Amino acid sequence: MVYIGLDLGGTKISGALFTENNVMLLSEILYLEGRGGDAVAEQIFTLCDSLLSKGSIGSDHKKSIGICVPGIAYSKSGNVWAPNIPLWENYPLKKRLSEHFPNSSVMVESDRTCYILGEVSQGVAKGCENAVFIAVGTGIGAGILIDGRVLHGASDIVGATGWMALKPPYNKEWDSCGCFESHASGSGIAIQARKILKQRVSQGSYNGELSGYSIDSITAHEVFAALKNGDSIAKEVLDIAIEMWGMAAANFVSLFNPEMIIFGGGVFGPASSYIDDIYNEAKKWAQPIAMNQCRFAATSLVDSAGLYGAGAIARMGYINSTQK
Repeated sequence: MVYIGLDLGGTKISGALFTENNVMLLSEILYLEGRGGDAVAEQIFTLCDSLLSKGSIGSDHKKSIGICVPGIAYSKSGNVWAPNIPLWENYPLKKRLSEHFPNSSVMVESDRTCYILGEVSQGVAKGCENAVFIAVGTGIGAGILIDGRVLHGASDIVGATGWMALKPPYNKEWDSCGCFESHASGSGIAIQARKILKQRVSQGSYNGELSGYSIDSITAHEVFAALKNGDSIAKEVLDIAIEMWGMAAANFVSLFNPEMIIFGGGVFGPASSYIDDIYNEAKKWAQPIAMNQCRFAATSLVDSAGLYGAGAIARMGYINSTQK
């Protein structure tokens, strides 16, 4: 049996061959270069064929394929909604992969599901049966593993964490992506910093680090860099983000009683140095017994949690196929 794990993003796809213990044997990356629709599927096929060729694996060899997708993977149909990939509103990815690789098992899962499975397979949460991965990048999502099973929900939208309600009263600016995401995602941190900077500049009351940038060009990266130099706006924005990360984590701890909360995504990264601050904030809010039994950590698979998770679901797909 050959296990293929694939991690699809908005701009590239990573792929690897894995052993049955989810050890990576070889890997490769291809870029999407603006492709959409079936052209993305063709790029996936090209990558898989290249991996099989490099691994000297024939076309008649049994295969199990797991693929991590940046959006919603509908478990009943195997179709995918991926907003960053053109023409993937309800794309039949499982069907296309099964047609290209007949007699193979195929499993399609969301990126947040794969992140948590990657961490408990080969990462900082290895061996855990109850853990939550909070992915903080452009948006915020969470993969939730409870009693050894990943939660999916009625329509596979479990973990849309950016919509957590953390700051009443409701503000209309949260309509598009939610309260939490508007303040504590990578894009949210940048938006909040720009908003405060515009106010301070118009008042003539600011000459800090961020004044050296065009307001509309400021990203979370610049906000973190400015904080290191004592910038007051960066501190204000990131103090709120830390508070919200802590509150959100506390809610997960109280609801699910996990062994670990893992933070990952592009923001962790630079925010990894604030794990202790986030833990201390969460401790104010969470159920105390559950909180004392839970450990917080940054991901140990900074760029590969999704790929290892895809390897894990490839293994799960093979097990499921043998039980039918």
